[in-house]
Amino acid sequence: MDVLQSAGPDMLGTNRWTVLAIVGLLLLGAVARSIAMVLSPRLVRAVMRMPRTSKALHSSHRSMGTAAAAGVILLGLQRLHTMTQNGSDVADLPDLGALTLIAVAQLVLVVSLVRAAFRAVDVVQDVMDLLDDDDELDGSERTVISAVESVLRFIILFIGGVFVADAFGLDLTSLIAGLGISGLALALAAKDTISNFFGAVTVLMDRPFRVGDWVVVGGTEGEVVEINLRTTILRTSSDTIVTVPNANLVNMAVENYGKRRWRRWQTTLHLDLASDPEAVSVFCDKVIAAVRENERTLNEDASWCAVEGISAQSIDVAINLYWDINSSVAEREAREDLMLDIVRISRELSLEFHDARVRQSR
Repeated sequence: MDVLQSAGPDMLGTNRWTVLAIVGLLLLGAVARSIAMVLSPRLVRAVMRMPRTSKALHSSHRSMGTAAAAGVILLGLQRLHTMTQNGSDVADLPDLGALTLIAVAQLVLVVSLVRAAFRAVDVVQDVMDLLDDDDELDGSERTVISAVESVLRFIILFIGGVFVADAFGLDLTSLIAGLGISGLALALAAKDTISNFFGAVTVLMDRPFRVGDWVVVGGTEGEVVEINLRTTILRTSSDTIVTVPNANLVNMAVENYGKRRWRRWQTTLHLDLASDPEAVSVFCDKVIAAVRENERTLNEDASWCAVEGISAQSIDVAINLYWDINSSVAEREAREDLMLDIVRISRELSLEFHDARVRQSR
């Protein structure tokens, strides 16, 4: 108190009572931040009423606390500024200092709310998990989650930008009018962005693929990880990420392995030329019987196992079948089981596979 009194009535361009009020607002803001950080997670749980909520909602309590502190300080500064303009004998906050402090408080408030809202976007997945009956999100549901999250982030950024412009005192009416005058130039400059946006809309409406599908786009092949407003993200077999503009998805062919009704597998076995023809015939019958009895195959009439050709070294047996499997991992496992069955059948019939190295060494 002695320090403030010794500074005189015009300390920092204002009086000591205003300085004390500002310090008090800072302390009150710190208290409001602590209270908000404690209450916001509880409020989220009470409002959402879900078995579990996203970790992002709980981690946003710091941003919510900062927003609460900034809101309290902003209201107090605006009150001090109003009292000064009304000629109060207690409050004396110059216009320049008041407007600067108010703008800073408003900016901190907006940025904190945008950060909290960005983290809260992840609640979309929690809602989808709650609505899902089988506790496992399929490709369609993950596609919806990715699209909704992208739209929400865009809306949050747009609204946040409007409030930030207001915090800096920009005339939004004049700004919008200026955008109307230069709208054509902006449209031409943003034509790629607009094309990507409508590409995303086309993908979400036509659904040529979903999140989780394995696709080939141009020279890029990979799993669809995310479908955003501007780009679609693929993860390749090398575990790299490829970002494909959505406009390209409209203008080029997309091959979707995820929409296959079945998976065809063809292979050729080379039996030793000295093999007994009767044994080879029985071998083919047993192999096709094993294929048709396998519960993971289909199109029995289109499946076959037969001698395809005879060379100077081997008898070539071709196998054609169709897997009723949606997963590449499951396909590899089924193929492995079938090939081991083929080896067992060949050993039962005392058939040997052709080995060019053994033939040359004789």
